[in-house]
Amino acid sequence: MHVFVTGATGWIGSAVVDELLDAGHEVTGLARSDDSAAALERKGARIRRGDLDDLDGLRAGAEAADAVIHLANKHDWGNPAESNRAERAAVQTFADALTGTGRAFVLAAGLSTLATGRPATETDLSPAVGPDSHRGGAENLALEYAEKGVRVISARFAPSVHGAGDHGFVAALVAAARKHGVSGYLGDGAAAWAAVHRTDAARLVRLGLEGAPTGTLLHAVAEEAVTTKEIAEAIGRTLDVPVVSVALENAAEHFGFVGRFFAVDMSASSARTRELLKWTPYGPSLTEDIEAGAYA
Repeated sequence: MHVFVTGATGWIGSAVVDELLDAGHEVTGLARSDDSAAALERKGARIRRGDLDDLDGLRAGAEAADAVIHLANKHDWGNPAESNRAERAAVQTFADALTGTGRAFVLAAGLSTLATGRPATETDLSPAVGPDSHRGGAENLALEYAEKGVRVISARFAPSVHGAGDHGFVAALVAAARKHGVSGYLGDGAAAWAAVHRTDAARLVRLGLEGAPTGTLLHAVAEEAVTTKEIAEAIGRTLDVPVVSVALENAAEHFGFVGRFFAVDMSASSARTRELLKWTPYGPSLTEDIEAGAYA
């Protein structure tokens, strides 16, 4: 299968490209820079130069491929409205290009707003609808095309997709611990995050591409609930610094941008995903990765 991948040199996307190539698929990756293009070329992937605002290029990439995996996002924490706008425009472009073809469209989504007071499941529908909602309501927009001849698959990633080289939320928590000399958690630390190792997440994306039916919601989750206190304790042991509770009103000052998420429960189950795709995560746990020096 010839697959067009956005975010092809990103944290998750680069692992997905490796997984696809190892499985015998052909890959064209979207590359914004010379460095990204060179990285893809070294792997044996094809290159399409452009970015998320090049909608004509996205459309052409989709039309020339057998499937699309959309993993790119601007992640502009200072201007989330722009990230949401770009995400919705890209998803709309891909869905329109694939309408009536029966081709697969796998898009990345999150787990942060799906459920309250319990782990989110694959039956939970995203409340984000419309262009002004989280991620521009892209998941619900894409799912509208499941009845328009597009094999839509939403891959909902755990808030921590961890591993050596991760620069995401956990890396920000480690940076805050280094800065302040303490490893903090918010409140009582009972809020919990789902987690998955990067290689397990990549394998799930491939399996979903190859076998999930249209309209499928996949949860890239290996650990259902790692409490924020457990995360802070693992960081504290690794850096040999005290572990302390941080008041909620000091979240932004202490943790930076990640403070807005650290007290939010983002636990989730992947039972249906595992059963559907016979997916079994094999990678280390989040705390094992932290203590092994993945964020050193």
